[in-house]
Amino acid sequence: MTGVQELAYVVYEVGDLADWEHFGVTLLGMQVGERTADGFTLRTDEKAHRWIVTEGPADDLVASGYQVASDEALDALVDRLTAAGVAVTEGGAELAAARRVERLVQVTDPMGNPVELVTGLADAATPFRSDALLGSFVTGTGGAGHQVLLSKGVERAEYLAFYEGLLGFRISDRIVEELAPGVFADLIFLHCNPRHHSVAFGDMPHPRKVHHFMVEVTDIRDVGRAYDRCMDAGQPFEMTLGMHPNDHMFSFYVRTPSGFSVEYGWGGLLIDEATWQVTTLDRLHSWGHRPPELVHELLGRAPRTNRLPGSEH
Repeated sequence: MTGVQELAYVVYEVGDLADWEHFGVTLLGMQVGERTADGFTLRTDEKAHRWIVTEGPADDLVASGYQVASDEALDALVDRLTAAGVAVTEGGAELAAARRVERLVQVTDPMGNPVELVTGLADAATPFRSDALLGSFVTGTGGAGHQVLLSKGVERAEYLAFYEGLLGFRISDRIVEELAPGVFADLIFLHCNPRHHSVAFGDMPHPRKVHHFMVEVTDIRDVGRAYDRCMDAGQPFEMTLGMHPNDHMFSFYVRTPSGFSVEYGWGGLLIDEATWQVTTLDRLHSWGHRPPELVHELLGRAPRTNRLPGSEH
């Protein structure tokens, strides 16, 4: 079935543009693409942008752009959505130009999230350059990265009917972990290219539409360097360094100035459709990914000593 190929870009509405530019460029290693009337864009590769940052009160995700291979593929996708009763609106030339795409249509997912289906995301006029990175960001056929969205009480069958049944995503796997007696975290992960997942969903208590966006780097040292930059800047962390059991991503989670998080990772697994088996795992993290407050608590309880081994005598 013809469907989306990649998560091409995301659009955020944020309350403090200066904080966001510092966060994206200085701490994460992105590059400003262009200044706009209401904000700026951020680049992570040769594309004109991957993040569009606009000023406003939401401090949240306001649109997700998913790329489709061609006009013909987009027409087929529009026909499928329309036949299913989903309202589809042509975005028009002005919005397409602002998004730097050839064509754009707008729909809304079952949680109320605006989705932009696009063709032809443009390349930038200049090569990508980051003074902070030793390597580069992992994009290409995997798109900009992945995002985890909050299902906000919408039944799983309903949003899977949209993302899997209409947009053409495939289920990668599911994680169900009992966090406390009778309290479960239940997330489902979907892919549309070899990246393990481009979108995932969970019904977690969270004030935003998006829990986090993941960016991946090619050099493991850049994870450590970004971790240090965020720590030195006093940027709040959500989770310490760790690894996931499903996509094998080595990463940490740092909070954006808007309150949701960025996962900054390396080494993500790629899916081979010919051999991939959908499974359900029982834990969110293979190791690490601890809340910082838990680490502080453990350090506070731990015995401390400055003695070297063998120095007791």
